[in-house]
Amino acid sequence: MNEIAVGIVVLFLLLGLFLTGIELAFAMAIMGFLGYAMLVSFQGAMNMMAKDLFDVFSSYGLTVIPVFVLMGQISFNAGIAGRLYDMSNKFIGHIPGGLAIATIVGATFFKAICGSSAATVATFSSVAVPEMERYGYAKKLSGGVVAIVGTLGVLIPPSVILIIFGIITQQSIGKLFMAAFIPSMVIALFYIAIIVGWCKINPALGPTTQRHPWNERIRSVPSVIWPVVIFALMVGGLMGGIFTPTEAGSVGAAAVLILTLFQRQLNYQAFKKSIMESLRTCAMVIMLIAGSTILGHAIAVTNIPMVAADWIVDLPLDRNIIMIFIILVYLIGGSFIDDLAFMILATPIFYPAILKLGYDPLWAGVMVCIAVMIGAVIPPVAMCVFIVKNITKIPLGVIYSGVYPFLIGLIIAAALLFVFPQMVLYLPSVLMK
Repeated sequence: MNEIAVGIVVLFLLLGLFLTGIELAFAMAIMGFLGYAMLVSFQGAMNMMAKDLFDVFSSYGLTVIPVFVLMGQISFNAGIAGRLYDMSNKFIGHIPGGLAIATIVGATFFKAICGSSAATVATFSSVAVPEMERYGYAKKLSGGVVAIVGTLGVLIPPSVILIIFGIITQQSIGKLFMAAFIPSMVIALFYIAIIVGWCKINPALGPTTQRHPWNERIRSVPSVIWPVVIFALMVGGLMGGIFTPTEAGSVGAAAVLILTLFQRQLNYQAFKKSIMESLRTCAMVIMLIAGSTILGHAIAVTNIPMVAADWIVDLPLDRNIIMIFIILVYLIGGSFIDDLAFMILATPIFYPAILKLGYDPLWAGVMVCIAVMIGAVIPPVAMCVFIVKNITKIPLGVIYSGVYPFLIGLIIAAALLFVFPQMVLYLPSVLMK
């Protein structure tokens, strides 16, 4: 059996393991180990798995997850998240799906700060889903919104994926950030329009509340001033180069802890629960990343990505059709392997071909990000969806039924950028000549 056949068998067996109910992280790790052992050697697979586990568990980049998750858990158990949603309810609760819209906006900014889709989804699974359900929102909408919001920050500075893409392709990271701004706003507006339209068609998904008078809205603001100050401190420190993302999360978690203790909103039991939930969430997320990393190395050894790239580039087709094939490879690969890992694996293969086809590298970077965004929430290895499922216990089928409308919005946005590339290239050409 050749490498490609082994890779196909491994992927089909992985799908079979998913159906048995085994933990997803272990399923990916097991099939990655077995595939690597079949193609290289048992000892090589042991060494690869040990190295991958060590690299993931010792990764400084992943330290951003526990600090932001802890901040979210303390905020939730101390009632800060509840007050934020109460204020949001007073301001936009009368709009169909208003709290889901507030979640889109809040999670987008949160992802831009922490730089991790996994941390964003894990935090808002703990914070946003219970609050939306408290106001009668359907699990389909609350789970779907939280699963999809972690992807939007892929395009919003300081996007880790855009930074890595710029380093790999030797493009200006500042220009990439500017190129991604308009597309990210377009996608966010699509998300909001989908929520409003969906809830108007089926009001039971996101029930509206009464329109609150302005004096009530204004009275709700002081209760959230300090959390907003902490948020501004993290953003200012991060953007000003004072904090790294992990340091920003640490400052935020410490500030929220001090605030809740000072205001006597956090007792010992709530603090203990915050620690335990944070440890459980972080262990789950990091194991998912470790499992997908092991699987990714096995897939790389099969040469499936390289063979697919050679085949696509050599096709006697129009360049736009070939580019669509390349985007599909990113999309499918991102659904099997951690989004950042697959981008790092595939970009050196496809980037020269993209340039030969005559596409602008800035436009290519944004399109790759959108493909990664879609890949992060489609089966079989949809990490954002799995995190929501593991934390909220909402069935996968219910979450996916809430994700699909947003996927349609993402696909429409990608089509618009394909037809109108100036949506990507306008700001860099004007502001960064």
